[in-house]
Amino acid sequence: MTRVGVVDLGTNSTRLLVADVEHGKVREVERRLTITRLGEGVDRRRILLPTALARVRNALGGYRRVLEEAGAERTLAIATSAVRDAENGEAFLGEIEWSYGFETRLLSGDEEARLTFRGVSDNGELHPETLVIDVGGGSTELVQSDWHRSLDLGCVRLTERFLHSDPPTAAELDACRAHVRASLPTEPEPTRAIGVAGTVTTLAVLSLGLAEEDPALVHGHPMTTDWIETRTEELSALTVSQLRDVPGMHPDRAPVIVAGAVVVTEALRHFGLAELTVSERDLMHGAALAAAELPARAEGPAPPGAYTCC
Repeated sequence: MTRVGVVDLGTNSTRLLVADVEHGKVREVERRLTITRLGEGVDRRRILLPTALARVRNALGGYRRVLEEAGAERTLAIATSAVRDAENGEAFLGEIEWSYGFETRLLSGDEEARLTFRGVSDNGELHPETLVIDVGGGSTELVQSDWHRSLDLGCVRLTERFLHSDPPTAAELDACRAHVRASLPTEPEPTRAIGVAGTVTTLAVLSLGLAEEDPALVHGHPMTTDWIETRTEELSALTVSQLRDVPGMHPDRAPVIVAGAVVVTEALRHFGLAELTVSERDLMHGAALAAAELPARAEGPAPPGAYTCC
């Protein structure tokens, strides 16, 4: 058994997973999430902004403590869409390695899709006609068996491109939907779907009527496409302030939930799928398996910047 730590430097959130990996299986020990909006402005400006970097550093200082207290033997920090797109992305990862002592890996869209599929399947077998839909902040990954595609359809990216009003206008929503539809591929031909990540789990929380996310209840929860579409229309009529007050809504996810829900709805309609099953196992679990495969190294004491921000 190997105890590993995974840090996901996502476009919308910075996440932590501490897990035990044994015989290709991942058992969660602790999980945390902080909405840091690392990808703020990246779609337009192509750089990671200082304020966004400071928010991530704030989260990482606390995560480093958790990893040390949990006794993680190996830590892998993965970066996705925002860091891929930013001109200063690789420099940021170098700083993360120096400051916090984490092994870092900048994932291509294809690598992100494959790791997500690996995490969802838990190294087991999924039905070959199952489409995995991972809606992130900067991109959406679609994976079915040996086929995968990464699309620039993240909830942060689409919100910044199309949904400028509060609440968004009908014209803005139509433009967002049209862009998503035009971006979706003609293949594959799935018969069922599994959805992962924050947009999908938030919709599940709303569907279940929970006050906050409970992974044990959310995992495996089915939602019909009709329900998701109706709920998306209801959410799109609310201001961000009103969305923050919706029971079960993470306040910091409110500004981007509508764009994310549009991607989920349009993808399900596009592939003719009537239902989506939610999975709490995702990219982080695939990365945990990858972390366990890293060569062992002595991390030693915390680097000089491990507990400082900004």
